[in-house]
Amino acid sequence: MSEIFHSDSPEATSTLAMNLARTLALPAVIALHGDLGAGKTLFTQALARALGVNQPVTSPTFTLINEYDLPDGGKLYHVDCYRLHDPVPEAIALGLEELFDAGIVVIEWADRILPMLPQQRIDISFEYIGDQQRRIIIRGWKNIEN
Repeated sequence: MSEIFHSDSPEATSTLAMNLARTLALPAVIALHGDLGAGKTLFTQALARALGVNQPVTSPTFTLINEYDLPDGGKLYHVDCYRLHDPVPEAIALGLEELFDAGIVVIEWADRILPMLPQQRIDISFEYIGDQQRRIIIRGWKNIEN
């Protein structure tokens, strides 16, 4: 089942991320798909804030994985697969599969490692409609709140 949302601003995209955060059960894998600048990092930043992350959340483009502590003692892992040259073997070597059961894992450019992603996950696709407008398609989110 998939749901389609229309966002006309970064604030609307952030609100959607905050709604998702309220419904997450651990562990959770969130696979983000979309072009550069489509809103993947902005979405992750809003999700992290809603989960209680108090430090700045930046894209792990060069570090590949950023780890954040959650107030409940859990972890948020923010992964970026954009710069992986041989994505699946490199992601395995990084120990990414071990994180799938360790907390909340948000993966930008998840399509690059699709074969290794768990079946139980939330897929979110960001599509440009206009300058600030996005179509956001969410698959696998069982407790959708608008």
